[in-house]
Amino acid sequence: MASISPIDLQKALKGAEYPARRDDLVSLAKDNGADDLLVEKLSNASTDEFDGPNDVQKVVFQDE
Repeated sequence: MASISPIDLQKALKGAEYPARRDDLVSLAKDNGADDLLVEKLSNASTDEFDGPNDVQKVVFQDE
């Protein structure tokens, strides 16, 4: 399985404004051409809102 790099995450969330809702970040990531795995991890996040990029990183990289 391909892994997600912090750079991939930054590119996927380019233009994000925080606090941000999960659904808004998923949509932004798709629009920015994010990898399916990254979109899936965001979609399955247990939180509905993120205060900043660090919160997103915790969710995306928690199992790696």
